[in-house]
Amino acid sequence: MNAELRQLQQQVETLAKRIAPIAWRPTYGYSDDGALPHLEVNSNGMHYVVVERGQEQLRRTTQDADELLYWVFASITFSMASSYEVRHRVPNQDFRRLLFAKQAELLHRLNPAWEARRQQELSDILLEAPFSDTE
Repeated sequence: MNAELRQLQQQVETLAKRIAPIAWRPTYGYSDDGALPHLEVNSNGMHYVVVERGQEQLRRTTQDADELLYWVFASITFSMASSYEVRHRVPNQDFRRLLFAKQAELLHRLNPAWEARRQQELSDILLEAPFSDTE
């Protein structure tokens, strides 16, 4: 593992401790497959990669460590918020209300700028697909 990748790993692990011990952390420099993200660093930049059943499904590349960390924690907090929502579902309420709120709370604990960024992304989603609570 190169020094840059080791530094990213330390940053991810340090931030992850703020929100809880989690199973959704990426691997570093290799894929466990199964759609668990992994991180790579090479001369082309820092990469967020998802491999499932031996096929690369997603590769995002950046030169900005904060951008890469946002991608990592947007994914992790979404998984955590999804799990939370299932356990705390409110009848007749669009499940996304609780999911989005929990993800925002978790991101805020890591970096308020990440929460603001995700809130904007969610606002864009809700313009296309508004909440739909039932009675």
